[in-house]
Amino acid sequence: MRGTVREIALGLATPVQEPEKARYFLSVAGAGPDGRITYAVDLELKAKMGIFAYWWQGAREVLNYKFPRFNVKTKDQTIEASLVIVGRTKHYGGPFKITTQADLYEDQFELAVLTTQSGLRYLSYLPTLWFGNLRNSEGVHFVKADTLLCEPTDGEPVYAQVDGEPLSRLPVEFKIVPRALKLLVPEALPEKANARQPKQSWIPSHMDWLHSL
Repeated sequence: MRGTVREIALGLATPVQEPEKARYFLSVAGAGPDGRITYAVDLELKAKMGIFAYWWQGAREVLNYKFPRFNVKTKDQTIEASLVIVGRTKHYGGPFKITTQADLYEDQFELAVLTTQSGLRYLSYLPTLWFGNLRNSEGVHFVKADTLLCEPTDGEPVYAQVDGEPLSRLPVEFKIVPRALKLLVPEALPEKANARQPKQSWIPSHMDWLHSL
């Protein structure tokens, strides 16, 4: 295969109280209800249904989850959130794209920060998400950042996830690690921010070896 070798950044999620559990991630991380879902999803159902097991668990959680708020702190601002999506790519899960201005070739995350504590409001976001209009919704903020700290505001536990796998409870720091991984990009693949990005299947699903970088 002919192409160009490109160096890209990875995300690194570090539990503040358990730094030995730090994990790199390529695509997406987050904290809030999606973190809770990764802890609660039925592993047998996940093996059979794949990503649909997450959506099934999400439908169950939306009726019972209390959506506790936590602080999302970047260098420029602090937002009180019930969910933060930390995107390195635009893809979130299944057909959905949320952090649509995230770019693998930039040393930044795009954050989607939701502030509502209403399960019904979360359900109301689904049609706008399906049609790609979430960016214009009330209570949804999009921010670019290369580092952020998520901290609980009370005693209610809030969970974090990386690339769809459970990580830990907050507080968790997310940061960009520049030039952490090399990709061979085919010549025919556009490299602009609005172009199709490299297939994620090129990347190993478990990247513990990157801790040696």
